[in-house]
Amino acid sequence: MIPGGGQPNMQQLLQQAQKMQQDLAKAQEELAQTEVDGQSGGGLVKATVTGSGELRGLVIDPKAVDPEDTETLADLIVAAVHAANENAQNLQQQKLGPLAQGLGGGGIPGLPF
Repeated sequence: MIPGGGQPNMQQLLQQAQKMQQDLAKAQEELAQTEVDGQSGGGLVKATVTGSGELRGLVIDPKAVDPEDTETLADLIVAAVHAANENAQNLQQQKLGPLAQGLGGGGIPGLPF
């Protein structure tokens, strides 16, 4: 509620919304530049993804390579990428959580975010 029953200053509300959008875009850009790792098999396979979930690197220890058992290697790769993506999601929550709540939590009445 606005004290005294007055109307909200629309210009001020729009400026706040624009600043939140800029902050969100900046945080998303930071996520795209930040790399996080995940591993499996006790470090035999390591995956690197960006904070936005893009796979950037994969390191496979030669000990994990068995020509007779490529299924285990495939499982290790999937597990490492999955672990890296979980770490990326945690990073997203840390960086975007407060901003997304401000935009989606009814922070500005009458606006769709």
